[in-house]
Amino acid sequence: MLARGFFSVILLIIANFFMTFAWYGHLQFKKWNILQSAGLVSIILLSWLIAFLEYIFQVPGNRIGYENNGGPFNLFQLKIIQEVITLVVFSICSIYIFKTDKLQWNYLVAFGLMILAVFFVFKKWD
Repeated sequence: MLARGFFSVILLIIANFFMTFAWYGHLQFKKWNILQSAGLVSIILLSWLIAFLEYIFQVPGNRIGYENNGGPFNLFQLKIIQEVITLVVFSICSIYIFKTDKLQWNYLVAFGLMILAVFFVFKKWD
């Protein structure tokens, strides 16, 4: 079951890189000198294509990790894991790939609170 949980998380991480580019990558096109003259419809279609790649990893990641399919996570746990992965992947992309922001103290506090959410959702309160 541990292997299924690990594989599930890896797939969710990969999926989130695609989703970050689908949602925010197009905002960097001008800086990267690509598709600068593309219209909104073209950008939407490109984002959908990238989001399709996200689904190729997201759906199996959730299915493999879900307890009713032999995985270790319930729905709430999958969602909290997903949110933490989303924030970490977005931060990595924003700082190192998009180069738009710096990691500030208030972001770190927010991440710490998300880690607390992970603790609370996985803690057994019998």
